[in-house]
Amino acid sequence: MVHVPPADTAFSEPPGDLPASPAPPKPAPDASRQPNWTPRGSGAYWRIVVGLFLVGYATFALIYCVQPLLPIFVREFGISPAESSLSLSLTTACLAVSILVFGALSENLGRKWLMFGSMAVAASLNVAVAFFPEWYLLLAARTAVGIALGGVPAVAMAYLAEEIEPKGLGLAMGLYVGGTAYGGMTGRVITGYLADHFTWPFAMGFIAASALLSALCFALMLPDSKNFARRRGVKIADHFANWGRHLRNPRLRLLFVVGFLAMGAFVTVYNYIGFHLLAPPFSLSQATVSLIFTAYIFGILSSFVAGALSDRIGRGPVLTGGMILALVGLGLTLASSIVAVVAGIALLTFGFFAAHSTASSWVGQTAQGAKGHAASLYLLAYYVGSSVMGSSGGWVFSHGQWPAVAGFCAAAWALTAAIAWKLQLSARARA
Repeated sequence: MVHVPPADTAFSEPPGDLPASPAPPKPAPDASRQPNWTPRGSGAYWRIVVGLFLVGYATFALIYCVQPLLPIFVREFGISPAESSLSLSLTTACLAVSILVFGALSENLGRKWLMFGSMAVAASLNVAVAFFPEWYLLLAARTAVGIALGGVPAVAMAYLAEEIEPKGLGLAMGLYVGGTAYGGMTGRVITGYLADHFTWPFAMGFIAASALLSALCFALMLPDSKNFARRRGVKIADHFANWGRHLRNPRLRLLFVVGFLAMGAFVTVYNYIGFHLLAPPFSLSQATVSLIFTAYIFGILSSFVAGALSDRIGRGPVLTGGMILALVGLGLTLASSIVAVVAGIALLTFGFFAAHSTASSWVGQTAQGAKGHAASLYLLAYYVGSSVMGSSGGWVFSHGQWPAVAGFCAAAWALTAAIAWKLQLSARARA
């Protein structure tokens, strides 16, 4: 339940948006040259895409590997469902805050090696959980994982916006988000399976090892930045000026709200659908319930499709359509048939990832300068939504079971669809 390059002028804000405040001084040679874009379909393009796919996998496998374990934590530690969700919510809450810090630091430290270091530290912390399986130690380690991973998501989004040519950005971002979907799926499925057949600490250690291997492959594969130069002497006030400028942009504000609501509802669904399926009338086993997370395959597919489609027909229709599909899928989870529930999970997963990959690339396109700061604000909203709504959903579930959770999430996604429609109309008016 992840962050000011010489290429800042690559995307210009459509007429009518608020003017940008002065950015920190740039080195003279970089200020005048044109961006050295990586063209879509080139060898370097695919190295970037595969490298960041691995980043997405490692990050989200580490974040969400505890989600199928929530019912196990309830039994083993004698806690409530809402308390068990802290193992995920604390990670995403700290991630939300650390994203801002690392997004700012990346302007001084660089992109590639900051991402690698963040993943390596987070994987090591997850291994520590396997050796110290105590509830409060687990929560402390999961908190530290969230802090460490702050050096990945927004930095990855900024790297893509800086390096990939504009006409290929939607597909590249979609492929990166597809990696996050793959990580979310395999992290959950493998952890659930291994926990059922071995132990949950062993399962978490296995995920940590695979994430560390992915980080090493990423470091060997990803090209160094061509359109980014480290900045020296950037003041804290400069970072706040950039964040403030983005927050004054009405279209970016709406995209941040989209991240909060869309992700918050999505994590809530996956947090508590396991409790629903473990109980009558389904009474499934833990291993079987973990297979529900294979629905993330549809998220991987939709990220690819939505990324390419948004480059062709625009981001507004794709974002709106994704939320409508998610709402239809959510409705199906209320059925008493396991087939309908599984179909609903698949459909809402497809819709959510289509919306998220589209919103992610829209932030990079809309932001005028300081793209790492814009990405960090989007992801701050994204993970705060995950933490706040994910844990609040536990209270909702305790008082109204799954129908109440479905209604809670439906309200959030309906509002997201309305915002997406408003953004679409705004984009048409500016065309």
